[in-house]
Amino acid sequence: MKLILLGPPGAGKGTQAKRLEEAHGLVQLSTGDMLRAAVAAGTEIGKIAEGIMARGELVPNDVVVGIISERIEQPDAAKGYILDGFPRNVAQAEALDEMLAGKGTTLDAVVELGVDDGILLKRIETRAAETVGGPRADDNAEALAKRLTVYHEQTAPLIAYYKAKGKLKTVDGMKDMDEVTRQIEAVLGISKKEGNWLSRLTGKK
Repeated sequence: MKLILLGPPGAGKGTQAKRLEEAHGLVQLSTGDMLRAAVAAGTEIGKIAEGIMARGELVPNDVVVGIISERIEQPDAAKGYILDGFPRNVAQAEALDEMLAGKGTTLDAVVELGVDDGILLKRIETRAAETVGGPRADDNAEALAKRLTVYHEQTAPLIAYYKAKGKLKTVDGMKDMDEVTRQIEAVLGISKKEGNWLSRLTGKK
């Protein structure tokens, strides 16, 4: 199963991705981690990315997609994966779709964690007030508000993009973590009791 979790900063995507990884054998693939691993491994595309980052430039979409292409071919991604931090805009989504089509495959689903910006801001204000020694510089309402603005301008259009492709599934991200996990498993048709999705699709244990 090939998934994207979609939602604004603070929606809990990382937490839910980790839960899916642990419960269903999917691999959480972080763009940043993949870039660093490709550079460390010295792959051809990793060397290209290293040179770009050394110049302080943003790694272009085609290089990031190339690194994702290499990573999803590795054995641990055979059961499926969850892309974390990519795509961030429609252009990246189109590049990802093209790469997957070249492999004769496609995304299975894009799960949107629907949340309320106002409640997210109140949550982080409360957390900041309760943090001993004060919050991190990027862990405050002002920083989150800026990140939410960027999300709505650049990433939120992916909701319409994937809905048009019939890939979008939306859950209520404002529920508690366990309930959000249950909703995600329900819309994907997977559960711990039923075993992993691959077993049911193939009939193999």
